[in-house]
Amino acid sequence: MLCSFSRASSKILHPLLKPNSNNFHCNYHNFPLQKSPFDIEDSFLALLKKCSHKNHIYQTHGFMLHRALDQDNFLLSQFLHTCSSLGFVNYACSVFTSNPNPNIYLYNTMISVFSKQQYLLKDAIFLYKQARAIGLYHDTYSIPFVLNAVTCLSTGSQIHCEAIITGLNNDIHVASAVVRMYSSFGCVSDARKVFDEMCNRDVGLWNAIITAYVRARDMDTAKYLFDNIPEKNVISWTTIIAGYAQVNQFSQAIGVFREMMSAEVGVKPDEVTMLAVLSACAHLGELELGEWIHSYIIKHRLCRTVPLNNALIDMYAKSGNVKKGVKLFESMETRSVVSWSTMISALAVNGYGREALNMFSRMEMVGIRPNSITLIAVLSACSHAGLVEEGRLYFKIMEEKYGISPDIRHYGCMVDLLGRADYLDEAVNLIKTMPFEANAVIWGSLLAAAKKQSHVELGEQALQHLTEVEPRNSGNYSLVSNTYAALGRWSEARVARKIMRDTGVKKLPGGSFIKVKNRVYYFYSGDRSHSQCERIYRILSQLNKVSKTVLNEDWGYEELLDADNLYEDHL
Repeated sequence: MLCSFSRASSKILHPLLKPNSNNFHCNYHNFPLQKSPFDIEDSFLALLKKCSHKNHIYQTHGFMLHRALDQDNFLLSQFLHTCSSLGFVNYACSVFTSNPNPNIYLYNTMISVFSKQQYLLKDAIFLYKQARAIGLYHDTYSIPFVLNAVTCLSTGSQIHCEAIITGLNNDIHVASAVVRMYSSFGCVSDARKVFDEMCNRDVGLWNAIITAYVRARDMDTAKYLFDNIPEKNVISWTTIIAGYAQVNQFSQAIGVFREMMSAEVGVKPDEVTMLAVLSACAHLGELELGEWIHSYIIKHRLCRTVPLNNALIDMYAKSGNVKKGVKLFESMETRSVVSWSTMISALAVNGYGREALNMFSRMEMVGIRPNSITLIAVLSACSHAGLVEEGRLYFKIMEEKYGISPDIRHYGCMVDLLGRADYLDEAVNLIKTMPFEANAVIWGSLLAAAKKQSHVELGEQALQHLTEVEPRNSGNYSLVSNTYAALGRWSEARVARKIMRDTGVKKLPGGSFIKVKNRVYYFYSGDRSHSQCERIYRILSQLNKVSKTVLNEDWGYEELLDADNLYEDHL
């Protein structure tokens, strides 16, 4: 709490006023007292810029006290910001509490500092209330700063009411902060009301309301608002691109990015924009665009942040060019646990299981502690490479060596590993003993293993559980029916189809897409909207005739298929 911080005094700091130029080339004794007040202030601000550790902070504070600069709340505010940015929040607090006459500007500074520290959010709100209690009036900075510290809707609504009473709600920056606050609690209608009541709107307010709808996954409204912004900035474009990527509308995300890069727009993407669009490229396997983005980042000297490099590695891996991903990984000067996890996963899913485990060993050698995602990648590598003993070992030592309790994803990897390696009994026992209810992924893995070994009884159990876990998933019923059909049990296969129809479960049409000359074409089963559909179905008919003989070898198979799977019906 705020009151627990010690108060600084000149007596405590007196020993720190001795000259000490170690690693601090701009010692305050180099500035003579005869300088004008403006020169002294400039010298002080120059000292602040050179601060990099606590001794520098002590010396700069001594410089302030020696010249009574601590009486200037603006300079003191700058000092507090520097303390905070270097991680010395406690020291900043002690300096603040030692000030006998703080004004609202100084209070705002400390509210802002506290709102950036998770463990001091309550203190930020306390300072906000304290300022009013001692007779200070909040201004247009107080509200946005304190709203960043709000952790419950009732407190945020109360602060909003205070802004209305004082008339501060008409300020554009206050309104933007209020919109962001309501958005963070999922109150989109309240955020929209604040937005609609503002006569004058800047791009920041527009971005805030668009972000609110993006968070609510309402991309139609978000795009409508985006299209009506008088003037868009890079945040506007990035928000809508990221929004589409988050709701798995990757083609739309890439489409907006291409529009952004057109000459008419004139807005240049930044690192955050590239992160969002690279996610879309990775999911669509858009290697060509991903490589262009990589070249753009290098050409325009965008900051090669660790997350940006991680996104590039992920894009290359999911687009099939894992070697380029490895080359990029090896060129990184700084790697986070996410970097290592991404690279391990990239190698695993591309069939380099042994190499993935070697990468994990390297990660341990350099002292990077794995997280739960890393272990998922490691177990996945074992599964893809059939490394059963290694997988068992890593799963066993997860908790005792790394302090990571296995969750359902880790159990899912182990079931998949054991199932692929034909250890069905062990896989079943693992499902029975795990502290979670098995999900559809686990039952699906067990079903695939049972089908592989023609284990009818176990397959039936997995099928039953699969339909119980996801009763509205049409794919499960199709899987059940096709599994029975593959075993020649046609009556059970028909029953599965009948249950699906009787329960009202609709089968989603199958779909695919292909990219031709930088344009993506989507195709859905039974769809006739394409301009060349007649030609497409004619080719499909020819292909179907070639495969028809094989399909009809098993009597009754064709009648099990839904009408939308029979291309002849559309020709």
